[in-house]
Amino acid sequence: MRNSPWLVASYILVIVFGFLVAMPNILPQAVLDRVPSFLPHSRVSLGLDLRGGSHLVLEVDRADLINERVQGLIQDARRVLREKNLATSAIRRSGEAVLVTLRDPAQRDQAVTELQTLANPIGLGTTVGGSDLSITSQGDNTISIAQTDAGITSHINAAVEQSLEIIRQRVDQVGVAEPTIQRVGSDRVLVQLPGEQDPSRLRQLLGSTAKMSFHLLGDQGQPGVTMIADESGQQYPVLDRVELSGDRLTDARAAFDQQSRQPIVTFRFDSAGAARFAQITQANVGRPFAIVLDNKVLSAPVIQTPITGGSGQISGSFTPEDATTLSALLRAGSLPAKLTVIEERTVGADLGSDAIEMGIFTGLIGFVLVVCFIFFLYGSWGILANAALLINVVLTFAGLTLIGSTLTLPGIAGVVLGIGLAVDANVLINERIKEETRKGKSAFAAIDSGFARAYSTIVDSNVTALIATVLLFWFGSGPVRGFAVTMGLGIMISMFTAVSVVRVAMIYIAAQRKLKKIEIKPLLPINLVPDGTRIPFMKGRFIGIGVSVLLSIASLVLFVTPGLNYGVDFRGGIQMEVVTANEADLASFRSGLNELGLGEVALQEFGAHNRLLVRVERQPGGEIAQTEAVEKLKAEVLKIDQTAKVERTEVVGPKVSGELATAGFLSVLLASIAMMIYIWVRFEWPFAVGAIATLVLDVTKTIGFFAITGLDFNLTAIAALLTLVGYSVNDKVVVYDRMRENMRLYKKMPLRDVIDLSINETLARSLYTSATAFLSLLPMAIWGGSAVSSFAIPMVFGILVAALSSVFIAAPILLFLGDWRTRHQAQKPVADDTAVDSKQIGNV
Repeated sequence: MRNSPWLVASYILVIVFGFLVAMPNILPQAVLDRVPSFLPHSRVSLGLDLRGGSHLVLEVDRADLINERVQGLIQDARRVLREKNLATSAIRRSGEAVLVTLRDPAQRDQAVTELQTLANPIGLGTTVGGSDLSITSQGDNTISIAQTDAGITSHINAAVEQSLEIIRQRVDQVGVAEPTIQRVGSDRVLVQLPGEQDPSRLRQLLGSTAKMSFHLLGDQGQPGVTMIADESGQQYPVLDRVELSGDRLTDARAAFDQQSRQPIVTFRFDSAGAARFAQITQANVGRPFAIVLDNKVLSAPVIQTPITGGSGQISGSFTPEDATTLSALLRAGSLPAKLTVIEERTVGADLGSDAIEMGIFTGLIGFVLVVCFIFFLYGSWGILANAALLINVVLTFAGLTLIGSTLTLPGIAGVVLGIGLAVDANVLINERIKEETRKGKSAFAAIDSGFARAYSTIVDSNVTALIATVLLFWFGSGPVRGFAVTMGLGIMISMFTAVSVVRVAMIYIAAQRKLKKIEIKPLLPINLVPDGTRIPFMKGRFIGIGVSVLLSIASLVLFVTPGLNYGVDFRGGIQMEVVTANEADLASFRSGLNELGLGEVALQEFGAHNRLLVRVERQPGGEIAQTEAVEKLKAEVLKIDQTAKVERTEVVGPKVSGELATAGFLSVLLASIAMMIYIWVRFEWPFAVGAIATLVLDVTKTIGFFAITGLDFNLTAIAALLTLVGYSVNDKVVVYDRMRENMRLYKKMPLRDVIDLSINETLARSLYTSATAFLSLLPMAIWGGSAVSSFAIPMVFGILVAALSSVFIAAPILLFLGDWRTRHQAQKPVADDTAVDSKQIGNV
């Protein structure tokens, strides 16, 4: 029981390094600027929910990409066959394929050979193989050109990579600071822009394909003419033939017309484009010349004189912002395929700063409550536990800084809950040391035995919590992932602070003070769980299970009717958070918003009388319809109450909402299965079955709690459920671990008595850990606000349910299974002397 100087030095080095890395997060910028350059300066980056900004997920439009490719194949096939003098009677589209009909069937093989030149090889792994086209003969004179699945995937991949660069250029053109632009999955792009508040401008900037072309006008009804509208709805007979492509542009700038002083966009062509532009304008003086962007006419001026300088201008009903955005689009170039905004979340900067203040405020209160509780429980030894707790928080922030993680509001909730769970290891260790001291062991022997006996329990309980955390990160997105990262870091770091650091400190104190005996006593002579407590819990097993089952059945009924209040994450649509200067007039808002013709509009007052949650169903008509609906809602909100301010906007498409719902269900299911397997391996199948049966009852009650309270059931709610799954099993594992130990010690004791004994011996730990987790989250549940209400409030409820179910549900189920297995084994002939005692659950 001596501390190695090298071990102590390494621990001190880790802690000091952690403090240095975490320190910039609390230093004002002015002070940080004066810190020597050789010291850490990095801070944890804040998520958009804490600093304000916009989050968009864009998806490559697969149908549009295929359509573009098919149109290109028709033109290319016509060109190749014409160059080789291979006459065709028709080249037409058939679904997603192109059918070429030859006039002379004898030229079929030659035509197939020439058309093969249109195919491109596809990279397969590290080698090149395969083709993006399948060119086959159909009959004597018909050839089919179809894209292969691998070819479509390859084109989508290329389109996403090219789109990433173009989006980055567009964002840079408008000067947004610190943007996050990254690929998500196979066909999606994530864009996060801090500070940007205008969703319509964002959609225009990021979602516009920006394919610009110049066309002459024809006559309505003339072959090769398509009617295309401008911004005001006026129709123009535009010839299909592209006279000049926007790819030839080298520059575009926002400016003002010298005469009208209206905003315009000036542009310049490259040398080839300038020559072609001059040729077109010379040959068509007096004719209208349409400038078309993404199938919309920007302007259609009449060519007055030949334009030979290679430059021109676009005029229209532009605002200065429109002109700036359009010029940025043209400078950055067109996207290779249409991008659809399938998810959009915008948070106001004011709401973000309020969230930071409230997160820090509730977190500090929770921390203080836990510190006071531990100090009350363990007196002077509680100071050591609290010091370890402080080190845990500091090292968690140091870890977040080092890995470059983004801190979100749910992430702050993860830190707060981590504080409550980190105490668990300290409680287990202290209670074990107290037990060993009561057996008459010396100070060093009690410390050694206490840590040794608590270690396996700590590992088992933390592994179950980490399983839930990993699955939460795997299936979660955005802020929910932030919660998983902070929670996981906190759990892993607590293994170091609570076990390693505290052990070294206790040995040092015992050696310095030459303690003969470790006396861990509460601050006041009040013992919440007196030594030698023997409550016959199993006598009330039928009542406990009966009440639990009835509550779970009632929760399932509530799940069906009235049902859950599904958030926009799971049902899609538009959600806005509105705050007014005075108490909001719900009747006025309801009547005004219902007159907009946007379908069902749901209003909910939350948090305060001046805060409203507005929900609108998904609008038919694609992404443009969603943007228009958002703008209508904002305008009507301001019309109803001029003091109103939209602090948060969320738009989620049906595809994303369906994916999120599936991922949420799978994460909870897989977490339960993974924990059952772990408990089965570490203990025995009756333990696993008992834990999972209890888990089902705990989760159903929490679902009923969501239904009866009307809390938003969204991604944050899934985070709460997964965390509760981990916490609930964590609680059961501690009791199970003591049962396994007692079964080895008291082989002749009836199983019922072993279970009662084990519950009583771990009762203090269960109560204290539940109390610390409860106290850590209670301030956030009360004052945390709407962003974390779907997490903190159900967690407070779930902690109470899990604490009760460990005693009154999990243990009785284990007793029933044990009795059943005992009767089942008693019916079999005893094979040898190593048979399990009939009064035991088995050789655990």
